[in-house]
Amino acid sequence: MINELLNLVQKHEEWRGKQCLNLIPSENVMSPAVRELLSSELGHRYTARDRFYMGTRYIDEIEQYGEEIARKVFRAETADLRPLSGHIADLIFLANFTTRGDTLMCISPENGGYPGMWNDALAGLLSLKTVPFPFSKDDMNIQVEKAKETIKRVKPKIVIFGASLITFPHPVKDLAKVARENGACIGFDGSHVLGLIAGGQFQDPLREGAYALFGSTHKSFFGPQGGIILADEEHGEILKEKVYPGFVDNAHWNRIAALTLALAEMEKFGKAYATQVVRNSQTLAKALFDYGFPVICSHLGFTKSHQVIMDYGSYEQGRVIAEKLQLANIITDCVIRIGTCEVTRRGMKEQEMLRIAELIKRTLIDKESPEKIRKDVAKLCDEFQKIEYCFK
Repeated sequence: MINELLNLVQKHEEWRGKQCLNLIPSENVMSPAVRELLSSELGHRYTARDRFYMGTRYIDEIEQYGEEIARKVFRAETADLRPLSGHIADLIFLANFTTRGDTLMCISPENGGYPGMWNDALAGLLSLKTVPFPFSKDDMNIQVEKAKETIKRVKPKIVIFGASLITFPHPVKDLAKVARENGACIGFDGSHVLGLIAGGQFQDPLREGAYALFGSTHKSFFGPQGGIILADEEHGEILKEKVYPGFVDNAHWNRIAALTLALAEMEKFGKAYATQVVRNSQTLAKALFDYGFPVICSHLGFTKSHQVIMDYGSYEQGRVIAEKLQLANIITDCVIRIGTCEVTRRGMKEQEMLRIAELIKRTLIDKESPEKIRKDVAKLCDEFQKIEYCFK
């Protein structure tokens, strides 16, 4: 049994780590140094704000340093690295600024919003009423004037920007004033675009009117899997006070140490990384569109994020496409969202995006043998095994 387990892990490492083009936008790859901290001795330990545990002097310093660098990277007044996931960060924000029966306004899953926020998930758990943002699928964005009218009519207690399918900045600045005037607390779920925000290449929610920015740390942001909360002082201090013990007991200090180093990498290399991610997305989108693929938003330049979205009309048809790509070791999800964050972290640039587009074309349009394409995929991946945008 033990040998079988180790063999499975080794097979996964060899396949996904060395032989596959990983194009899922909700995944990234850590630097060797960050990955090493994730398996450090800290993984065995506890600490708590009430000082119940002894032996925490270094853990406490690590947390303080992590919060300090997070505040600096995101220009936030407060930071909290304890949420165990982006989903838990969402829960912390919602639970602390709503009561049962309040109205939550966000993008619906039908329009690419995060399903974990909606009726069958956190909103239902907290007994919140949900109202979707008016949304244009043609432009993949919130309809500003209609949203203003809805906010005035509904008067939501909480408004959250951000989405799972996000190709363009959301109009936080355009809607923050009317949201505040109608009593709303404003948040931004940056799970997907956190790395682009940190690199200054997407938008800046905390300067545009959001009280808090929160989400996952392992998508366009290249840290370990987990969550983070950045906020102004007023709302951030409320959240920090409530995290323990209501939402997080042991915060996994190996993860926080790893996240702190990833934040330091982002401070140093984030602008160059995020700039290249967006360039790669736009290059890949244009190449795929020119081959005849149904890439959305051509009239807007396709994308300004790490995501390229191809519209196949249904989840079922998307799954068929994703399974065909997987046979060629090209890994996507079933939407089809194609992410450029991991391949960028591995050092790929515009020229490689053209090669990726050609591999996708050979798989889906030319219908070449998957075995033949897998060899070319492996060759491309072998050229880019070194992680970039990190300390050497």
